[in-house]
Amino acid sequence: MSFLQPVRPALRPLRSHLPALTGQRRSIITVRERQYTAHATASGQGRTGHVKSHDDGGIELTLAVPTVFGGTGKGQNPEQLLAMGYSEPACFLNAIQTVARSKGLDDIARDALVHAEVHIGPPNQVEGFAIEVDIKVQGVDDEELIKEGHKLCPYSRALNHGALVNVSKA
Repeated sequence: MSFLQPVRPALRPLRSHLPALTGQRRSIITVRERQYTAHATASGQGRTGHVKSHDDGGIELTLAVPTVFGGTGKGQNPEQLLAMGYSEPACFLNAIQTVARSKGLDDIARDALVHAEVHIGPPNQVEGFAIEVDIKVQGVDDEELIKEGHKLCPYSRALNHGALVNVSKA
């Protein structure tokens, strides 16, 4: 038994103040001008149901709990959707290709592949679930180019710096 276990309940209210107490600051990158907005609606129970996008070439998917969590696995899940969105050409891959183009190295990333893995599980210090993301870039040997692409990618920015999330009643 950890020596902290008996005092953990008393420490819980302090969690929200930890960055201030340790001097850590986390800046949130916000949108100056909304140039495009994607719209989606989810329905169902918990992690099962349906999700539908309402924009250009909208898609509709059935959601299912992964088999590792006791579900059927006969559908998509949020982790798959995040992995696809992160790795796809409009995000991380596009960011790498944009950086390469800006340096006159168009060919260096033209045939690159981006592999994304999104892991979900219990977090270390709080309750609930947490995610971790592993991004692997295939076909680009320039580490600096990959790092610059990571800094430019909106998904990377949101996960590393936070994003403004507005929650309201519809």
